[in-house]
Amino acid sequence: MEGGDTLRLKYATLLHIVDYGNFKTVEIDNPWKKGAILHRYVLADRDKPLPSSLPEGSLIRIPADRTVVFTAAHCQLMGWLGAQQQLSGVADLKYIKVDYVKEGVNHGQIADCGDGMNPVVEKIIDMKPDLLMVSPFENSGGYGRLDDIGIPLVECADYMETSPLARAEWMKFYGMLLGKGHEADSLFEEVETHYQQLCEEASKTKTRTSILTEKLTGGTWYVPGGKSSVGQLIADANGTYAWSKDSHSGSLAMTFETVLDKAGNADVWIFNHFGSGDLTYNRLASEYAGYQEIKAFKDHRVYYVDSEKVPYFEEVSFKPYLLLSDYIAILHPDSKIQQLNYYRPVK
Repeated sequence: MEGGDTLRLKYATLLHIVDYGNFKTVEIDNPWKKGAILHRYVLADRDKPLPSSLPEGSLIRIPADRTVVFTAAHCQLMGWLGAQQQLSGVADLKYIKVDYVKEGVNHGQIADCGDGMNPVVEKIIDMKPDLLMVSPFENSGGYGRLDDIGIPLVECADYMETSPLARAEWMKFYGMLLGKGHEADSLFEEVETHYQQLCEEASKTKTRTSILTEKLTGGTWYVPGGKSSVGQLIADANGTYAWSKDSHSGSLAMTFETVLDKAGNADVWIFNHFGSGDLTYNRLASEYAGYQEIKAFKDHRVYYVDSEKVPYFEEVSFKPYLLLSDYIAILHPDSKIQQLNYYRPVK
């Protein structure tokens, strides 16, 4: 369709927004299939008559007054944008550590829609939300009954972007949906400034520290691809990463033996760990004896995030400078940055 003004995005590569005056189109590239479109949306002002001629796509009347959200990060973002009152329901509540969400559920203002993989569809239908914010996955086969209830599904593929700032820039799209465009622009400008200042600080460091991330999950070790946002984060922190030349933007499934061979000599090892008290080296070894072969384990340079206690998943997607700061502090003892926001050393 001709005649629109393309919104220039500085970092995001999967998102394409065109303003036609009385409506906008938003296309999301399929991150798993080059040249294909994951989803196309048409955004039209709910307070104005619907234009007579619209392109194909899922129609969303904006701003969305009633939103159901399936991810903690997007709940947190809504709070930062001042859109708390527009959150009507959440899935996977047990994983969401956002105060206004917990309070809203306790007071009956926000509905608990159950498990994200098997939500209570009838409850969602009764709520009559304007849209659902969900996370797409490769070869997921769709969203089950949610595909058929006539409520627009906003596929939040921001996590497949190739840099932290690219992912964070998706807040501009979400701000449009919520009628918080100016707030999103201001927040992103602040995030970008903080992030770039930290990159500058990291570039001054003289240490060249190698890093290993994640750990075994069900017998498989999922390492971030070289073109993933975590891969870029490591580069921005002036760290050395064994898969830095890899071209994938998602995760790579590895055996323990492969990881040990390629990155077992990394200086530092970091990962996420959910709850059950403080993590010790003995406990880590009892979890999987092979961990003791990793150099960082032997040198006691292992750090972890207890995502039950800190709002890691809520915050880092759209304020990645908080995570970059941790990476710099861990990788570069010679830097000015020493305070850790999320990580702590294994005891």
